[in-house]
Amino acid sequence: MTTILQISDTHIVPKGALVSGRLDTSDALEGLVVRINSIRDQIGPIDAVLVSGDLSDDGSAESYVQFKTLISALNLPTYVIPGNHDSREPMRAAFSNALPKSGPLNWTRRIGAIDLIGLDTLVEGQKQGALSSDSLSFLQKALSRVDGAPILLALHHPPFLCGIKFMDDIGLTNAQALHSVLAEYRGAIRIVCGHIHNMMVSDVAGHIAISAPSTNSTFAYDRRSNAPVGFMTQEDGCLLHRWDAGFQSIRIGPMAGSGPFPF
Repeated sequence: MTTILQISDTHIVPKGALVSGRLDTSDALEGLVVRINSIRDQIGPIDAVLVSGDLSDDGSAESYVQFKTLISALNLPTYVIPGNHDSREPMRAAFSNALPKSGPLNWTRRIGAIDLIGLDTLVEGQKQGALSSDSLSFLQKALSRVDGAPILLALHHPPFLCGIKFMDDIGLTNAQALHSVLAEYRGAIRIVCGHIHNMMVSDVAGHIAISAPSTNSTFAYDRRSNAPVGFMTQEDGCLLHRWDAGFQSIRIGPMAGSGPFPF
């Protein structure tokens, strides 16, 4: 069995600062890390942590230092991809041992029985995401090399519409190009993403795609065209992805309720 813990949209800022004057994102991530460590014996071994973008809220070098300090308590290999709030070069410098030295922050790693692939959808200076021709070519080559092996594919911007207008307006602009590449792959792929601060499950090119919740806030599922633009102050946990002759994905909430009580 191979197990990957996915954390997303942590939006860390330099120590002591608040996001939007309201969210203590460092406190939220620290609390989730404590929660995960407290249930390690329940959920079993974890092989690696995947962080699916927006590690930082301001893209500063200081925010990545703060992120690494907080996540280090998990004591697990950690792999990251950029989101629209990240800055490519500060992020590359902060994770120089795991990210390519130049170009898009695309990578692939063999972890246990699966191939973990990270794709860079960041378009610097914009909120929308896109996969460059280099990134699409990288993915095609990676899929060809693994030749039918199970894949956990990560990108920040969802390759599907979520129904929340203000988020779909800043979604993945060339999702169809990704769909075309993935449709040719005959092995098992679980696609995972972030960005929309909600867990949603969709079909993408014949594969299951799941968006992860944010550690510190959510966006209301409001399909009205005039829905308020903004966040809800609800911490919402993370996801656990397991491969054991098939993929299984489990949401882990940021806290446990009382119990268990006998039936």
